[in-house]
Amino acid sequence: MNQEILSGVTWGNVTTLLLWIVGAMLTGKAVQVFLSAVARQKRFQERALLPILMQSIGRPIPFLFATLGLHFGLIDVEFSTEVAAIKADVFAVLFTIATGYFFYSLVAVIDYLMIHMTSKTQTKMDDMLSPMVRKSLRFVVVVLTLLRIGQILSDKPLTTVITGLGVGGLAIALASQETIKNFFGSMVIFADKPFELGERINVGGFDGVIEEVGFRSTRIRTLDGHLVTAPNGELANQMIQNIGKRSYIKRVMNVTITYSTSPDKVQEALDILRDILDNHEGMNPGFPPRVFFNQYNESSLNILAIYWYHPPEYWKYLEHAERVNIELFRRYNDSGIEFAFPTRTLYMANDEVNSGDEEPYGT
Repeated sequence: MNQEILSGVTWGNVTTLLLWIVGAMLTGKAVQVFLSAVARQKRFQERALLPILMQSIGRPIPFLFATLGLHFGLIDVEFSTEVAAIKADVFAVLFTIATGYFFYSLVAVIDYLMIHMTSKTQTKMDDMLSPMVRKSLRFVVVVLTLLRIGQILSDKPLTTVITGLGVGGLAIALASQETIKNFFGSMVIFADKPFELGERINVGGFDGVIEEVGFRSTRIRTLDGHLVTAPNGELANQMIQNIGKRSYIKRVMNVTITYSTSPDKVQEALDILRDILDNHEGMNPGFPPRVFFNQYNESSLNILAIYWYHPPEYWKYLEHAERVNIELFRRYNDSGIEFAFPTRTLYMANDEVNSGDEEPYGT
C-alpha cells in the first residue's frame, strides 16, 4: 500500500489526500447549507442584514475548505525543493483566490447597507450611486487579488509588479479611450444630475425610463419595452429631455367646425369649450386654459384650445382628456354645431356653376 508511485509519494499519501479533499468539501458544503438554513429562519428575516451576511460568508466556504483539505492532505508528503516551491506557490494562489472571493461576497453586505440608507432619502441620486459603488468595490477586490497572484508567481515585491504593469499601461490606455471617455461621462452625469433612477427621459430618439446608471453606460427601458444601453460618454454630450421632471402636461387642441356655422354658433362653440375647461380637475390658477377662434383653414374654422394638467400624471391626464372629448362631442351635437373634416369639391370644365354666363372654376 505504501509503494511509491512518484518520488516521495505513496499510495497512502494519495488516499490521505483524497480523504482530506472530499471530507473538507463535504464539510464546507454542510457549513454553507447550515448558514443558508439559519438565514431563512423567520426570526432572522426581520433583520435582513443577518441573512445577507450569512449567505455572503457561506458562498466562499466550500472553496476555502477544499483548499485547506488539499493543504493538509499534502502536509506530510516530502517533495524536492523545486516541487515544494511550486506547491507553496499553488497554495498561496488558492488562498489568495479564497480570500478575494470572501471579500467579493462581503460587498453584498455593504451594498445592502447603502440601499437601506439611501432608501430613507428623498433624492434618487444616491440610489444611482449605490450600484456603482458595489461594482467599484468588486472591481477593486478583483484587481487586488490579481495583483497579489502576480506577486506570488513572479516572486517580486508588489510595487515591482505594479511598475511592470505600468509599462504596458500606456498601450492599454490608448486602446481603452472609449472606456475612459464613458467613465468621465458618468462622472459628468453624477455632477450635473440631468436625470435620476425611475425618471422618464427622451434622448437620441429613445423615450423611456432610467433603469440603471453604471460607469460605462446607462440603461433605458423604452415605452415599447425594449432595453437600450447608451454609452455615458455620448449621453453626457447629448441634449436630454427629462420628461420625469416636468411640472405639468400641456395639451394643444385644434377643434374644427364647418364653414356653414353662423357667427353666433361660433361664439357658442367657444363658450362651450371654455366652460368645459373652466376650473377643470388638473387646473392650476397660474395656468388658466386658453380658447380662441384663431384661423380659417382650407375646409374649416379652427378653434385653438390650450390647457395645462397638474400634476403631470400621464394616465390621469389621458382619462381627463377623454372626458373633455366626450363632453365636447355631446354638447356640440346638442347645440347643432358640426365638426368639420377635410373636404374638396371638384368642378369639371363643362359644368355650370351658377346660372348665367359666369365662367366655371375649379379647385
